[in-house]
Amino acid sequence: MDFVEGKFELREIQKLEGHTDRVWGLAWNPSNPSMLASCSGDKTVRIWERKPNQKTWQCKAVLEETHTRTVRSCAWSPSGKLLAGSSFDATTSIWEHVGDDMECVATLEGHENEVKSVSWNSSGSLLATCGRDKSVWIWEVQPGNEFECASVLQGHTQDVKMVQWHPCMDVLVSVSYDNSIKVWVEEDNGADDWHCVQTLGESSGGHSSTVWALSFNNAGDRMVTCSDDLCVKIWDTGNDPTQSSSDGLTPWKHLCTLSGYHDRTIFSVHWSREGVIASGAADDAIRLFVENSSDLVGGQSFVMFLKKEKAHEMDVNSVQWNPKDVRMLASASDDGTIKIWELAEVS
Repeated sequence: MDFVEGKFELREIQKLEGHTDRVWGLAWNPSNPSMLASCSGDKTVRIWERKPNQKTWQCKAVLEETHTRTVRSCAWSPSGKLLAGSSFDATTSIWEHVGDDMECVATLEGHENEVKSVSWNSSGSLLATCGRDKSVWIWEVQPGNEFECASVLQGHTQDVKMVQWHPCMDVLVSVSYDNSIKVWVEEDNGADDWHCVQTLGESSGGHSSTVWALSFNNAGDRMVTCSDDLCVKIWDTGNDPTQSSSDGLTPWKHLCTLSGYHDRTIFSVHWSREGVIASGAADDAIRLFVENSSDLVGGQSFVMFLKKEKAHEMDVNSVQWNPKDVRMLASASDDGTIKIWELAEVS
C-alpha cells in the first residue's frame, strides 16, 4: 500500500469514557484483538471488549483496589491470559483471565518507588519492569504464577521511562530520562547475568533529551524511539541484534531522524505490522510516518503522510496499533479518554 501517494484519514470509530483521571497506557490483547486494556491515574486498569456481533467496545471489567497510586503501564502476556500493570506505588500487579473474570494472582515488589513500564518477552517466560529508581528488573515466570527476580540491571543514571522486549529474541531495550537507550542481553554463562551490550547516546546519533518510548518493527531489525527533544529516530540492526561482530552483537545504528514535525514532547511511538509509525505528543495530535521507498537518494527516508490535529483535547500519552487489524489504532490521553481510530483510504 502506497501511503505516500494515496489519500488517507484517521477516522474516529469510538471514544471510550470511564476513567476519572488521565489515561497513561494501552495494550491490545494478542490472542483477542477485540480486547483492549487501559491504565490510568485513577489507580485502575480497565478492560474493554467488542463482542463479535457488536460494533462498539464496552468496559467489561475495572481492576481496582490493587494499586494505591497511578497505574502507569500495562501489558498482556503473549498468550493473552495474563495482564501486568505497573504502578507509582512501587509494585507491579499480575492479573489472570479466569473464565470471564480477571483475578489478581501476584504482586511484584522490589522497586524503591514508581514503576514506569512493564513488558513481556516473546515466549512469556520473562517480564521486565523499570522505574524511577534508575533500575531495570527482569523477572522469571515460574509455575503457579510465581515470579522470581532473575536480575536487577543498573546502568541508567536517571529515571527509566520504558522497557521493551525484542519481538522474537530475549533482547531487552530500555530508554531513560538520562537521554540514553540501552540494549541488554543475557550472558552465556547460564547464571542469569544480564549485561548492557550497547548504549545509544547523543554521540551515536541518539537523543539530546529524555527518551520516552520505543517500538520495534514487525521483523525486529528496526526500532523507533521518541523524545523530549521533539525528534523521532529510526534505528537499524543489520539482522539479528544478538549475533556477529567481535562482542557477539550486531549493533544498532542510527538510520534517520524525523524532526520538524512536532513542537512539543513526543510521548509515544508504535510501529504497525504494516510498517506505519504512529506518534502521540503533548500537542494533542497524532502523526503517521512511513518509509518513502521512492526517495532513496542519500539513504533511507521516512515521511509524515498524515497528521490528526486535536486527536484529543490534551496530551496524547499512548498510541497502539492493533496486532491483527493493522489499520486500527488506539490512543490514550490526559483528557481521560481512549479513542479507537481506523486508518481509512479517502476515495
